Amino acid sequence: MTPLRLSVALLGTCAIAACSAPAANQAGAPPASYYDTTGRADVYAGGVRMIPITTPKGTFNVWTRRVGNNPTIKVLLLHGGPGMTHEYWEPADSYFPAAGVEYYYYDQLGSYYSDQPRDTSLWNTARFVEEVEQVRTALGMDSTNFYLMGSSWGGLLAMEYALKYQHNLKGLVISNMMSSIPAYVKYAEEVLMPAMDPKVLAEIKMIEAKKDYANPRYMELLIPNHYEKHLLRRPAAQWPDGMNRALKHVNNDIYIPMQGPSELGASGKLEKRDRSADLKNITVPTLVIGGTYDTMDPKHMEWMAHQFPRGRFLLCPNSGHMAMYDDGPLYFGGVIKFLRDVDTGTFAK
Repeated sequence: MTPLRLSVALLGTCAIAACSAPAANQAGAPPASYYDTTGRADVYAGGVRMIPITTPKGTFNVWTRRVGNNPTIKVLLLHGGPGMTHEYWEPADSYFPAAGVEYYYYDQLGSYYSDQPRDTSLWNTARFVEEVEQVRTALGMDSTNFYLMGSSWGGLLAMEYALKYQHNLKGLVISNMMSSIPAYVKYAEEVLMPAMDPKVLAEIKMIEAKKDYANPRYMELLIPNHYEKHLLRRPAAQWPDGMNRALKHVNNDIYIPMQGPSELGASGKLEKRDRSADLKNITVPTLVIGGTYDTMDPKHMEWMAHQFPRGRFLLCPNSGHMAMYDDGPLYFGGVIKFLRDVDTGTFAK
């Protein structure tokens, strides 16, 4: 759900009504209390806290960093991958503070600033759900203020968390993620692949058939023909630094077992996962975000929003998978509107 070897290659080179959400930069300045660190244990660490996580294989530490102070709106950001990092969420710094949103960067276990144990049995969805719950508890968030916002794999993880622990949530944001991995694979096979130059697709398929994923030619083909069209829609040489750092720091020891090595589908532990029939059981206010040019099917994501009893859909019309970059003002404007609507009790589908 995010590129596997792209970092190496780059080092060488709403209801639909939510779409009319105001641009996030219209929010104005936050109140002085937003910067109040009174009583905060992280005051001398720039908001950073290492949180101990208990697992079946021992206790490990995960990295979090708080920005801002808002007693009723606290957003925990879940990165994708699995095995990516918090770094691609950095555009939030340009939008959330002005809106007074308290938010938390977080590297999941195995990712960048967090501990990186070698035991592969840790890399399963159920354990990640329990990790998120322990992070929530440590940060002191609850149903009066806790919003979970996940993109790509992080969106899948957010859905799984909500299905078990929604009593702790105030709201949920699922960004650029489908509820069904088989449907995602089908979309890649029936829509994205046929849109490629047939000769390019044939060569990609040949490399994959040989399992020659380390072949530099694989990325030479995928970057201009897939990533620049469906991941982040600008020339890779112009991709923002936060995105490049997240790709550079991806942990393939997590990514490959869970996602699989192919960049045009999924074949790992997540291959059969499908929560479509369970969406109706998530009753907290939920925002689903999709991009017109996403690697994920935007129609499926719109459908998801209608399955949630209190769902809203936001379509980012210029976006691929990384909508926070491709449609930043619309994306964050829609998220901020959602957070405020829930917070003020005015949320409607």
